[in-house]
Amino acid sequence: MPMFIRQYSVRRMLLILLLPAGIGLMALAWFIHGALLERMSQEFVASQLKDEAAFLEHQLRQSGGRIDRLRTGDYFQEVFHHAFAIASSSRQSISPESWAPLLSPLLAVDRQGTLRVQHPDVPDAPSDILAYRRSFQVNGSPIIVIVAEDMEVLHNNQAELQAWTAIFSILLIILLVASIWVGITVSLRPVVTLQAALKRLQCGEISRINVDGPEEFRPLVQQLNQLLDSLDQRLERSRDALANLSHSVKTPIAAVRQILEDTSRPLDEKLRREMASRLGDIDNQLEAEMRRSWFAGPQVGKSAHPVKQARDLLWMLGRLYPEKSFELTTDLTQEHRWPIEEHDLNEILGNLLDNAGKWSSRCVELSLNDNSGQIRIVVSDDGSGVADEARDQLGKRGFRLDEQKPGHGLGLAIVLDIVHRYEGQLNFSISQMNGLKVAIHIPGPN
Repeated sequence: MPMFIRQYSVRRMLLILLLPAGIGLMALAWFIHGALLERMSQEFVASQLKDEAAFLEHQLRQSGGRIDRLRTGDYFQEVFHHAFAIASSSRQSISPESWAPLLSPLLAVDRQGTLRVQHPDVPDAPSDILAYRRSFQVNGSPIIVIVAEDMEVLHNNQAELQAWTAIFSILLIILLVASIWVGITVSLRPVVTLQAALKRLQCGEISRINVDGPEEFRPLVQQLNQLLDSLDQRLERSRDALANLSHSVKTPIAAVRQILEDTSRPLDEKLRREMASRLGDIDNQLEAEMRRSWFAGPQVGKSAHPVKQARDLLWMLGRLYPEKSFELTTDLTQEHRWPIEEHDLNEILGNLLDNAGKWSSRCVELSLNDNSGQIRIVVSDDGSGVADEARDQLGKRGFRLDEQKPGHGLGLAIVLDIVHRYEGQLNFSISQMNGLKVAIHIPGPN
């Protein structure tokens, strides 16, 4: 049974279900047709026999009850094609005579109306007759009239009609099977189209399924396209996470390498601790990116020490750009906390300060403020600034102002993504030193 369920065909299953139903309905229709035909035939014959009995009664009343004056015999049989029996107190007439053993007993019964006699053992006589018996009086003399019909001939005609009906039913069943097969094939044609679309999708010819199928297939196509959208989004997030990870560890590695390449200073215990701290930052950033791949947004309950983290980054960038000055302006205390995940704040400050150090001439200023729960981060430099038409492009992934300078065009894009996750805003303008000014506003907790 499990093998049958796994390998079943929709076309075969529909035929298995519909074909017996069709045959059963045809057989039921054939049976009902036969029963109705039998009933209608018997009622029709009974009605004819009743009319003929009434006709004989009328003839007998006109003849004064004298049976010998009736034109019976061959004339009656040729006109009405029925057998009859007429009995009075003085005379009895049965035609044809071979029916006498069947009709004589009916003259003696005390019943009126339709009578049925089946399977009598009488030679040269029918085995199934339908008779109508009527008794009346003419001039005080009782008279009995019986008109009978041979039902065998009618049954033979009915059997022939039923045979033809069965033949036509079989033909109709064959046509039904053909119609079901054609209907199933036409109905399943969208499945073939969908299969072809999936094959083209697998080959990379299309990126989404666009099949004009029946209404029942549209939810399936929609769900497949939603699955493809979800996979594309996951792939895009994975690529962004990889790029973000590569970019985030670039600055700490550069600072460590700067220390190792500076041969003018001995590698004392203080520098060893600084290098260990920078390597710890790299490890924390790797762990943060791994967590960010699982959570889409800031981690609830996490907080950062903005002043401490800013001073650590300024020291590291001072080692990376020794010819430039990095200054911090803030009224926050060393223990002040912001409702921002620590590694997210490191990403924001590190990327902004690294860009400013790269493009500045001599000075970079960092301002940290917290007014009424509104977080404000401002980074300014004294570089050449950014033109108005190019300022709108800042923050786009991969966009770089100068291809000659090192970088990948990801720093500001990473900052913009993080700020948006915290429902903040990022603005670019001209600083008081005629360089670039980057201002970030992040709403505090409600």
